[in-house]
Amino acid sequence: MKRIAVNTRLLLNGRLEGLGTFKDEVLKRMVKNHPDVEFHFIFDRPFDEKFIYGPNVVPHVLFPPARHPFLFIAWFDYALPRLLRKIKPDVFFSPDGYLSLRTDIPQVPVIHDINFFHYPEYFNFWVRWHFNTWFPQFAKKAEHIITISEFSKQDIAKNYRVDEKKITVAYNGIEQTPVGYTTQEIKIIADTYTSGKPYMIFIGALYPRKNLTNQLLAFDAFKEITNSDLVFVIVGKEYEESKSIFETYHGLKHKKDVIFTGRIDPRENLDKLLSGAIMNSYVSNFEGFGLPVLESMRAGVPVITGNNSALPEVASDAALLVDASSIEKISGGYLKLYQDASLRNILIEKGKEQIKKFIWDDTEKKVWEVLSQIRP
Repeated sequence: MKRIAVNTRLLLNGRLEGLGTFKDEVLKRMVKNHPDVEFHFIFDRPFDEKFIYGPNVVPHVLFPPARHPFLFIAWFDYALPRLLRKIKPDVFFSPDGYLSLRTDIPQVPVIHDINFFHYPEYFNFWVRWHFNTWFPQFAKKAEHIITISEFSKQDIAKNYRVDEKKITVAYNGIEQTPVGYTTQEIKIIADTYTSGKPYMIFIGALYPRKNLTNQLLAFDAFKEITNSDLVFVIVGKEYEESKSIFETYHGLKHKKDVIFTGRIDPRENLDKLLSGAIMNSYVSNFEGFGLPVLESMRAGVPVITGNNSALPEVASDAALLVDASSIEKISGGYLKLYQDASLRNILIEKGKEQIKKFIWDDTEKKVWEVLSQIRP
């Protein structure tokens, strides 16, 4: 393996989120571990130098910026093949799943999940059309597929009719050192948002599949039962699809106890805010993995999450699992964690052990094992 071309579109400083984090953590290790390999990083807009991880990285900026279904096609099927003919890589690696259908160079995507297949109603028409038209073709075109959980492997194999032998699981990882902030450091950040009140937290993009509607209604029911001073801090970027979430919020009896912060930067402040929470509510409808579950465990915060998709695989018995479709079950979970300090401590201790199963170095090794076996 001498030359690898990489789709690095989502390496965006301060805006990595799930797909970008996977790219960042895997690629910086791969570049360091394989100095004899020439990596060609292909961006769709001016990039931050921090993502050029070593002298063996050659950056390219390829236009147009691809953030819309029609621009995806222009970028991947027209601009990208022209560049690949010049680079002549042994393989094209695409950590966000997109491939070109107009090149014969071997391609390896990371298809994190196919939530758009199961919940098409969560997407606008053009995005829904694009995902469900093109991703089955990407799966067929791929030389090999990498995904991030056994659940996603089975899901892709079944619904895209792909041989399981063509799919390798490389779990997301999590930093293994404890978050380690002082009580005072945590309090300063927490008080900025909560005025000193105890709080539970949600962290993630405000997409409908994150099930915030049910979590908000469950919180409202919890407040009715307990009359506690607990507040619900919701951290994440708003999107056009967030409209239904805010419609629910405006109908809450206890909406004054719900705090939307938007995105929080720097990451250090977000980690401090998470560390001070009584619990993390991550009761999503569907996840190909669910990295916030592990982030909470690392921060020493008990998690309540869904008993669906890949969430039980990631959480195991180190989180409280509930039926994401049941407002009553979610609310009951909140009450249980809020009232039972012993249970919270048990989950915190189990979480410390659970995160040891998810190490970024192992992720990179799995990915490299796949790429190194590809032959042009």
